[in-house]
Amino acid sequence: MRRILLTRTALLIVAGLIGVLVLAAAQLPVVGAGALLHPSRRSVRVPAPQGCASASFPGRDVSLEGWTCPTTAPPSRGTLIYLHGIADNRTSGSGVIRRFTAKGFDVVTYDSRAHGESGGDACTYGYFEKEDLRLVMDHVRATDVVLVGTSLGAAVALQTASDPRVKAVVAAESFSALRSIAAERAPFVFTERLINKAFALVEQQAHFRVDDVSPLSAAGSIVAPVLVIHGEDDTETSPDHARRLFAALPGPKWLILVPGAGHSQSLGREVWTEIDRWIDAALAPAPVISKPRLRP
Repeated sequence: MRRILLTRTALLIVAGLIGVLVLAAAQLPVVGAGALLHPSRRSVRVPAPQGCASASFPGRDVSLEGWTCPTTAPPSRGTLIYLHGIADNRTSGSGVIRRFTAKGFDVVTYDSRAHGESGGDACTYGYFEKEDLRLVMDHVRATDVVLVGTSLGAAVALQTASDPRVKAVVAAESFSALRSIAAERAPFVFTERLINKAFALVEQQAHFRVDDVSPLSAAGSIVAPVLVIHGEDDTETSPDHARRLFAALPGPKWLILVPGAGHSQSLGREVWTEIDRWIDAALAPAPVISKPRLRP
């Protein structure tokens, strides 16, 4: 009798565990969609850098908070817009501000939607962000624009770069398509079926098509010079994304693969020197883009 009771207890425990696992599996797409749409926010805890002013920019149905920084070496060569990465904010552009205002650029940087102090609840990885960026360019009346983006910001820059106001793009560590990078980064417990369910929830909740978020598709219509930068040892966003993007670009282009660099590590001092050279060449009256010094 005792043995029968133990067996029944064991069966109940197993059934309970199975129920928990089934319930957990059913919630995985919800968890995945939430993680994709709602990255953590980093508050802006520092004042605007010296010489800059805080500004609010109109986005698509959101207000975007940022800084405008006039050049300290007039006359202005144009407007450089810095676009930060996922779960970041405009403060990561402080070094860009110092570097390029001294080189004759007016610099603008702002918190992307659903980031920092900007409005919006969902990150759409360029679907609405590219419209936000165009509205920012309208607001500051920019005509000669250089876009410098990292990770998410690089993907947004590439998806906006066909705008005729954009004269050069620096895209560091971009993904080539949202569907592919999200699937690559999904935890091992996510099967293809669960990933597809998560994508369906993303589209339903944020009102955009996942397959329309594709810097790779946008690359074919970019005529401005583009510098693609990626870490060779990036395990979060494989350098194959950079190679695909580079191959798809029809205009002047340059690929720098940085040896030993992981994600968010490709923009070292030597690379910034090459970025300076690239931008100078790209904005020259008859741009001639030199070959890279770093190993491609």
